[in-house]
Amino acid sequence: MTGRGGDSGAGRNRHARAARWGALSVVGASVLWGTTGTAATLAPAVSPLAIGAAAMGVGGLLQALYAGRAIAGHRLHIGARWRLVALGAVAVAVYPLAFYSSMRLSGVAVGTVVSIGSAPIAAALIERFADRKPLTRRWTAGALLGISGAALLSFSGHAPAGIPPVPGGPSSPWSTTAGIALGLLAGGTYALYSWAAHRLIGGGISSRAAMGAVFGLGGLMLMPVLALTGAPLLASWTNFSVGAYMAVVPMFAGYVLFGWGLARTGASTATSISLLETVVAAVLAVLVVGERLPAPAWLGAAVVLGSLFILTPGRERAGPTATPRGLPGSPKRPEPAQSGTS
Repeated sequence: MTGRGGDSGAGRNRHARAARWGALSVVGASVLWGTTGTAATLAPAVSPLAIGAAAMGVGGLLQALYAGRAIAGHRLHIGARWRLVALGAVAVAVYPLAFYSSMRLSGVAVGTVVSIGSAPIAAALIERFADRKPLTRRWTAGALLGISGAALLSFSGHAPAGIPPVPGGPSSPWSTTAGIALGLLAGGTYALYSWAAHRLIGGGISSRAAMGAVFGLGGLMLMPVLALTGAPLLASWTNFSVGAYMAVVPMFAGYVLFGWGLARTGASTATSISLLETVVAAVLAVLVVGERLPAPAWLGAAVVLGSLFILTPGRERAGPTATPRGLPGSPKRPEPAQSGTS
């Protein structure tokens, strides 16, 4: 007969495995997301608003269709938390418009780095004030290291090449400043919908139903934007293919992986691991778009990769997390993995 200590050890091992697989799922999602900026440059005639509305809008509706049965099964719980669902959906709708506009104005590398690099700070602040969760030293060290690498990657300078000039493009100082501001907005909304989805999952709603509800409603909000700006997507097969790729691969498949990982790790940890997207975007910007990154930028990319080893839960660090506070009907059992800020 196994003693209580053996059961506890086996439980910790299961939690550790779940946390690591959750982190790896976020890594996979981040790799897919890192391709979006470069893909967008292949359709320069399509506005960033149309790109964002097509990618996240259509991708969000696909999420809802994929999760249809799960949403129906959790409809009462989702209805009881409609404010949280609506908050996450608004963030989903704002995020792509800000993100792709940021990349168009300030360049693929800078726009991606500012957007994704600011998300861990926003996520930590949201969890700190909304959930009253203290920050662990491990998460703080990993996040600061990753953000420092992202900043070095962003601000060491890069030379855009291969993108046809657009009014207010990345050569204008004003457009760079506006792009960075929009990147900060994107980072904040990314953190907000990640937190909202994590709260829904922590309240007993499956990750598929939570992501489908939040992203499906957000996708509906983006449909008017797509209707007003999306005509160029139908002007050529290239434009259409770019829009279809971004909706199906990074946005649909990527967020399926992200939702699975989010159920097994905290929102702040997930957003911190997704700093890997900045490295993928920078490498593709060099190899495909023709942007040039100096040596300090590559050092920043290496620092971001190094931070992942701290942020990814280890065997001795993984453990159950407490259910988020303030959710009516929250389950009494712990979640399967440790939150990055617990």
